[in-house]
This record gives sequence, C-alpha cells and structure tokens, in this order.
Amino acid sequence: MTPRRGLFFGLAASCAGLTAAAAAWGAPLSPTDQALVDQAAHYLDGLTSAEGRFVQTDGAGRQESGGFWLQRPGRARFDYDAPSGLAMASDGRLVSVVNRRLKTIQNYPLGFTPLSIFLSRNIRFDRKVTVEKVTASDSELNITLADSRGVGHGRIRLDFKRSPMTLTGWLLTDSRGQSVDVRLTRLERSEPKPKSFFDIYDPSLHGIGMGDVTPVK
Repeated sequence: MTPRRGLFFGLAASCAGLTAAAAAWGAPLSPTDQALVDQAAHYLDGLTSAEGRFVQTDGAGRQESGGFWLQRPGRARFDYDAPSGLAMASDGRLVSVVNRRLKTIQNYPLGFTPLSIFLSRNIRFDRKVTVEKVTASDSELNITLADSRGVGHGRIRLDFKRSPMTLTGWLLTDSRGQSVDVRLTRLERSEPKPKSFFDIYDPSLHGIGMGDVTPVK
C-alpha cells in the first residue's frame, strides 16, 4: 500500500473493514464504560462543523499529511498535501476519492464507510455499530467499534482526549490486519462551508458502481 492510498484505504476501501462478528464477541458494557461511550457520542454529536489538519501513518510507517473539513450531516473533505494529488469528499450520499495525478475517481456509498460514524445526523453507538472495547485513563479514551450489519471484517478505534473531550484521531484495521493511523494535529470548530466545497468530482459520475474507477473529466 503506497502512502497516497493510505487515507483512501483507511476511510473508503475499509468499507469492508468493520465486522458483524463483534456483535457476538462484544460483552455488555459496564455502567462506567457506557457512560464514557455516551459522553463521546454526545461530544461528536455537537461537532457539527469543524476543520483541521491530520497526519496519517500506514502500516509500513510511511507518513503523509493534509487538511480536513467535517460538516454534519453527511459532508466531509480530506485534501492531501502536495505532491500527493489525492483528495476525498463526501456529499452526504457518496464518498468520492480523486487522484488528480492519475486523473481518476472512485465512488463508495457513504453508509458503507467508517466516515458514516462521524457524519450521521444523530451520532449513536448503539445502532448499526457494536462497541467492542472501551479503554480509559485519566487523560485518554479509546473506543473500538465494529459494524453490526455484516459489512466485512475489521474495526475502527476512535481516540479522544478526555479534558476537555476532543477527538484526537482514529485507527482503522482491515480483515488482513493492515492498519492506517490518522492523528488530528489540529481540530477546531468552524463556520459551515457551501455545499459546492464538498463536490470534488463531476456530478455526472454519480452513477458509478462502488469501487469503479473512472477518468476525471
């Protein structure tokens, strides 16, 4: 996996990366863990419009960085720094991955990607996902989630700073054990962007099947 494919792998190609098996593995949460999960969901639910910077590390230790924007419900954009040429955006229905160097685009249904966890209108961790594990210290909180609908095998771990509650990144692991670690080096609330900001592709390409590759016009 090349560095340029890392975030694509992590947020789009890992649509096969969350597992229903966790529904069988996951034990009921303790009251303490449930309170922490509810606190994290409440925090994310209030994060309606945000922007910042990320550093992504793939399984081989290769790093790339870029900027991101989240706008709930449904919209997000990730732009890699040059010379990558890779960008990804969700318009609320599709996640589109554009490689400007190769002049290609790939589309995935938003609901089949981990981005849907962040971009739902109402964020809850008791619908469509199963909480596999909760780990907390005085300063950090980690919540590992799996898709309870049977969309493949793998998991996503959401990482938070506890005081004040702040999303610091996520770790995605697919069915082959390959992982992508995304750290948010800056995250702040922002003013909403126009819808056109999240349209990084030709609207005529909306009908492409999941995973198809089409030249960008």
